[in-house]
Amino acid sequence: MEFSFVPATKAQAKARIAFAGPSGSGKTYTSLVTATALGGRIAVIDTERGSAAKYADEFTFDTLQMHTYDPRQLVKALTTAGTAGYEVVVVDSLSHFWMGTGGMLEQVDQAAKRSGGGNTFAGWKEARPMERAMVDALLAYPGHVIVTMRTKTEYVVDENDRGKKVPRKIGTKPEQRDGIEYEFDIVGDLDLENTLIVAKSRCRALAKAVIREPGEDFGGKVLAWLTDGTDPGMTIAEVRAKALDPATSFEELGQLYKAEESIGRLGAAISDETGDPTTLGALLSRLGTARKPKATA
Repeated sequence: MEFSFVPATKAQAKARIAFAGPSGSGKTYTSLVTATALGGRIAVIDTERGSAAKYADEFTFDTLQMHTYDPRQLVKALTTAGTAGYEVVVVDSLSHFWMGTGGMLEQVDQAAKRSGGGNTFAGWKEARPMERAMVDALLAYPGHVIVTMRTKTEYVVDENDRGKKVPRKIGTKPEQRDGIEYEFDIVGDLDLENTLIVAKSRCRALAKAVIREPGEDFGGKVLAWLTDGTDPGMTIAEVRAKALDPATSFEELGQLYKAEESIGRLGAAISDETGDPTTLGALLSRLGTARKPKATA
């Protein structure tokens, strides 16, 4: 295998944002404010018993209620949102797909039981690809993605302005697998006063920012950063259409695959020609195999 280096260029991109915080910290509201600032039609995948709908008088969005949280179902929901052309999708909250009914922890337990003897290692080996496919679908979604994550709640004792010791509720570790924050470009922690502390940011304008009650200005800075770059070329929908075109050759499918691999979109959740869910990479690979010229004797 040969390797070659090329000059790095910054391309326009889509937002990948995570807001973490305890219940009552304003994760849903902040997500909707940010989504509105990013622009376009908004889809909310709601696992919080319709909590997002309480803001329907302030924001315009469509919602999908989910009550079981198999990671594969989130992939299907993202496929539906992408096919429908939603420019922004909000997953409120991603934590349910980790520790909710049918989420990753239950998937591991069920897989461990099937392996015999409750082998947890075997359970993770079987279930981990589900989570990887879910994360790939989030990161390769053709629009902006905002997720919320619950944090475990703990109490600390502070001294108030009268010198009295009082308990204060704080959020700690997100209820998600360790390291999930590395998947996102911007990660913000919200406290019960709706103060956003940017814990991670690839956008220099927001690095280490502390923002009281974040509004549209936050989303505006994110959008300005995302659009400051070269045009990435075809959309995922356009790549899918070109791949499904019978006139697209084996060689052209190979070029499409390499181009999409270079910008990390092979994991995008899409539908195939029959409407079944798949990934962009799987579709390109399958069509490439089917259109590969037959060897001549």
